[in-house]
Amino acid sequence: MLTGMQIAVIGGDARQLEVVRKLTELDAKLFLVGFEQLDHAFTGAVKEKMEDVNFGEIDSVILPVRGTDGDGKVETIFSNEDVVLTEAIIKRTPPHCTFYTGISNAYLDRILQAANRKQVSLFERDDVAIYNSIPTVEGTIMMAIQHTDFTIHGSSVAVLGLGRVGMSVARAFQALGAKVMVGARKSEDLARITEMALKPFQLSKLAEEIKTADIVINTIPFPILTANVLANMPVHTLIIDLASKPGGTDFRFAEKRGIKALLAPSLPGIVAPKTAGKILANALGQLIQEDLKERKGKK
Repeated sequence: MLTGMQIAVIGGDARQLEVVRKLTELDAKLFLVGFEQLDHAFTGAVKEKMEDVNFGEIDSVILPVRGTDGDGKVETIFSNEDVVLTEAIIKRTPPHCTFYTGISNAYLDRILQAANRKQVSLFERDDVAIYNSIPTVEGTIMMAIQHTDFTIHGSSVAVLGLGRVGMSVARAFQALGAKVMVGARKSEDLARITEMALKPFQLSKLAEEIKTADIVINTIPFPILTANVLANMPVHTLIIDLASKPGGTDFRFAEKRGIKALLAPSLPGIVAPKTAGKILANALGQLIQEDLKERKGKK
């Protein structure tokens, strides 16, 4: 249980509602910032503006999956007001306060390090990332069906990257009857692709391998689908870029060539916010309880 814990939930989308529900069930006291347009009320949670929160008594801060943008602005769909996280706000929190986010960025890393506060990026955890790949795969399949005029069965699908999402995507499209090839750099990943009965290829040969692809699914957060690569791609090819913003695709050149390229970095929150929220909520509940137990043990 989290009795006595005071937690600030700052911004977010529908996934955060499952987080709020879980933490209130664990008896934490929650302060919701950026939720003034939310009609639903939770026992044990109060809506506050950023300036009204007493951060000096906050034990944990939960940010949205994307954390903040490069200027500290926190995205929230339940507010029309700007919500900004600054170094000054962080320094008002107790030294033991932990900040939880999905992914981080240079701005968030810098201000948390300057304030000497602990940061936990949930998507760096294998369990969260693997669970989260399930709604990601379903959303990718949905997009592939919506944006093509051919079946997945029998089509040529190229998956770029064999991380936790790439592996799940490749396996799912193979199960649907697609001819799946997977690009990777590491020899052990190429061996695993072969073991999965898929066609492996070195990413250094991407421009050549991509010539027959009907669907390309990118999971690599690095410019990988460059103009040189896209120039070799059939114009009917659909690109679904699952990498975090800005993705790994040259979207300007893709549009110029007439190739449909879709950036979809937050599919779980779009196609299955309840499930995606429960994944985050369960992880956060466990982590915050462990943090509380550790602090009690030090007293």
